[in-house]
Amino acid sequence: MKNVKLRFVLTSFVLFFCCFAFGQNARWSEQKANDWYAQQPWLVGSNYVPKSAINELEMWQADTFDPDQIDKELGWAESLGMNTMRVFLHDLLWQQDAPGFQKRIDQFLSIASRHHIRPLLVLFDSCWDPLPKLGKQHAPTPGVHNSGWVQSPGAKALADPAQEPRLKAYVKGVVGAFAKDDRILGWDVWNEPDNSGGGDYSKSNLKYPEKLSRVAVLLPQVFAWAR
Repeated sequence: MKNVKLRFVLTSFVLFFCCFAFGQNARWSEQKANDWYAQQPWLVGSNYVPKSAINELEMWQADTFDPDQIDKELGWAESLGMNTMRVFLHDLLWQQDAPGFQKRIDQFLSIASRHHIRPLLVLFDSCWDPLPKLGKQHAPTPGVHNSGWVQSPGAKALADPAQEPRLKAYVKGVVGAFAKDDRILGWDVWNEPDNSGGGDYSKSNLKYPEKLSRVAVLLPQVFAWAR
């Protein structure tokens, strides 16, 4: 088998280049971003979720968090020359158990660091199922791409302005806890915010045009909260 290295491609719409960017009120200049990037190694990685998890909820919830599997898989990634991974978080996990979620993120970062991998952490994601639910996740659907992946925030939270304080607490809580942690490469604020979803909206009152409108309102606030 040929030795293949996968170049890490950032397909999301918005990205903070460095964890130290948080705590600053102004957007980095192009020169500052380029200077930071020039100091990084050649970044090689992929999106990551362990094989034991169908989505980000199953990856991080206490009952299904699997550090042994993560350690094994990041060891494989290290052996292939990878040095970063894009890893998705979820707002419902902070609502469910903020101290526990923070502890598991710290544990994950320790595992990744042992394998010389600095992850890119994703705060929000507009792809696939718009109706995320905590607890036991359904089994994968054979032959269906991303059959269990869920959006963050879900349609209900996105449509309700009263949910904004909870989302703000999540962003400020996670970023505040790890903003200066050099085990982290950077923060992806919102993956594909204008994505139509790919999931089933038939049980949601939030249709695509309304989704775009709500994201357009919320996205600048997320930047401000993170900074």
